[in-house]
Amino acid sequence: MIQLSEDELIKSKKLIALKKKSGTHSPSFHAIRKLGINVDIDGCFLSNPYATDLFIDYMNKDLIETNKLRKYIELYPSQNTRIAHSLSKRLNISSEYLFIGNGAIEIIQAILHRYVKGKIAIPIPTFSSYYEFLTDETTACFYQLSKENNYKMDIDKYINYIDENKINNALIINPNNPDGGYIPQDKLVYALESLKHLDTVILDESFIHFAKNGDNSLVRNEELIKKFPNLFIIKSLSKDFGIAGIRCGYAVVNPDVTNKLLSNGFLWNSSGLSEYFFNLYSENKFYSDYLLVREKYINETEDMFLSLSKLKGIKVLPSNANFYLIELTDGTLSSTLYAKLMIKYGIYVRNCSDKIGLKGQYIRLASRSKEENTQILKAFRELYS
Repeated sequence: MIQLSEDELIKSKKLIALKKKSGTHSPSFHAIRKLGINVDIDGCFLSNPYATDLFIDYMNKDLIETNKLRKYIELYPSQNTRIAHSLSKRLNISSEYLFIGNGAIEIIQAILHRYVKGKIAIPIPTFSSYYEFLTDETTACFYQLSKENNYKMDIDKYINYIDENKINNALIINPNNPDGGYIPQDKLVYALESLKHLDTVILDESFIHFAKNGDNSLVRNEELIKKFPNLFIIKSLSKDFGIAGIRCGYAVVNPDVTNKLLSNGFLWNSSGLSEYFFNLYSENKFYSDYLLVREKYINETEDMFLSLSKLKGIKVLPSNANFYLIELTDGTLSSTLYAKLMIKYGIYVRNCSDKIGLKGQYIRLASRSKEENTQILKAFRELYS
């Protein structure tokens, strides 16, 4: 069992106080550093660092070296519909089905507040905003995923739960956060077919670019919206492209939904740099370069899983995302390991003690670059040799 030194206990109390101020979400990297704790590796927030490098390379070449950055900062960005038109080229779907968001979180809130009324089925554990953002007109019905089955989704049981409890809205996050559980394509379509009578089905695919789809090809579900009008597909771009700081997300929805949202205050909700990214995303050269760093990152993430899985005292759950849910089986508290990794090793992980639906002590660890993963593995081997 891991213990904290006296000095680490003092700093740990500061971390606990900071976490309380942040609610059910993790404190920012910058806020932790202000405590005087030197954090070098961000294994809490979930993004592909190679994609960040790629974006910065293109931005330097396109905007900074050419002195064009000013216009993306000084001038107003384009309206939502024009940015959606750029994105439609990459997704190969008409822009009338696309709604651009200032990060996926804005879209989640907009959909929950405007379209989800009555009851909503929420599998737990999951991303907390889906129940925190609900209005008084909506009741969260929590569907407990089985610890014995590594929190994997059983589609038939989920459908039965919705039917038996007369629930009119449903949430599916694929891959799920925080466990990385993945629903294969045939099972997903089966679920949507079985739930097409509901008012809404929200499909959050924020981590779908990390899913290992047999040959590692990208999973694309945008066309499903034409078959299932009650479907709302939400996609964050912060994770797969490593650009959380510029806030990019989109939804694939029925055109009637897009029109209603745009007529209600979302015309200018993107930044100049996010517009630059959406334009860049539509370019074939950038996209082909991205696919290379995506595959590299997925392979290195898999290597990390294999190495971590050999250690005793922890259980690493299989994942189809870029992170791993790790159960501490040696009696160590998640808050203790969280503090130890941060204070002694400079590694920031997600303490999952506030995640409803988890039974036990867990942290969530994101994969980083190969060099950073080496440092993370070194720390874990010292603690769990």
